[in-house]
Amino acid sequence: MFKSLTKKVTAGITAAALGFSIIFTAPATAEAIGWGDVIGVGISAAAARQQVKKQIANFNNTESGRNDLMAQFQTKYGVNEDPNLNARLDRIMSNLTVAVGKVDPSIYEKPYKYFVSADKSLNAACSLGHVMMVNTGAFDYLATDDEIAAIVGHEMGHGQKDHVAKGNEKNIMKAAVAQLGVIAAGGGTLANVVGALVLNNSVAHGSKKYETEADNMAWEYILHTDYNIGACAAVMQRLSELYGGKAQNKIAAILDPSDHPNTDKRRDNYAKKLYEYSGKHVSAKDGVITINGKKFTTVAKTTNMSSAERSFFVLGNLAKAYHNGKNAAKAVVHNGSIYLDDQLIMSPASGDEDVYTLAERLNAIK
Repeated sequence: MFKSLTKKVTAGITAAALGFSIIFTAPATAEAIGWGDVIGVGISAAAARQQVKKQIANFNNTESGRNDLMAQFQTKYGVNEDPNLNARLDRIMSNLTVAVGKVDPSIYEKPYKYFVSADKSLNAACSLGHVMMVNTGAFDYLATDDEIAAIVGHEMGHGQKDHVAKGNEKNIMKAAVAQLGVIAAGGGTLANVVGALVLNNSVAHGSKKYETEADNMAWEYILHTDYNIGACAAVMQRLSELYGGKAQNKIAAILDPSDHPNTDKRRDNYAKKLYEYSGKHVSAKDGVITINGKKFTTVAKTTNMSSAERSFFVLGNLAKAYHNGKNAAKAVVHNGSIYLDDQLIMSPASGDEDVYTLAERLNAIK
């Protein structure tokens, strides 16, 4: 495990894949109560604001606050201590920390605290203070560590850009004001109220702008790893197939709230990045791989991936080959897989065309 990472696994948190998180909505009375009303319960507006900001900063920036937030999440949601899953997440976090560090060295000033949630939904999230979790369901639903790394990279994008604090301070303040009457009646302190609001609200990012920025950051991070760069598009394809890529149904609304762009658009954004990264040579749509405007192959589905999802992994390999000039080499077959120089292109599965046929076609159209 990379020495700068901090890991505490004692009890998990639920949140949402690639930031898909339940958005806490302030009580309706928050709008009706103004900051002037806090005077009636013995707290000035300025003092209340200051205390709210202080509590958010405590959870976000201090070691004691981060530890406290981590413990609250773990107590509330439970942890999966499966050694295999935790070892996989250790490796992913270690690899991504190095990658993020190449883009944003400030990661070493506030290393992530992370764990595997016991929740079985396909979720992952980063809260205040770089408190990170990946649900057990993410490992159940996603076939590869590349895809897990893509969703974790997205959440680290939120963390590095401090989206949770930026996106929630106003909502937390409104909700805190709405509960000042309860405080005045002996229902706790403002610090406790803010703490509870942070627990419920701090995995929501509140803005499509933030989600798009986190998607783009994930792409940059994955480029600095050995993970397949097609995984970002592949995981969006998977989510689209599971929950729908356009109109939200009841289940999808939980995982993909209104602060997120729709999943198909996010997949297409990544597909465009792959096309441009390849020098505009390769693309994929509905499982069909195209090279220089000519069809290369239709990728077969497997037991754990659709044709479209799997095609993005082939596209990732091709894009990397073209970006690095490996396309100048002759495609060869080695141990049942196709390579351009030392770059793996495709390992045909049952239902794919013959490996030698594919290699010959690749040489003819590349």
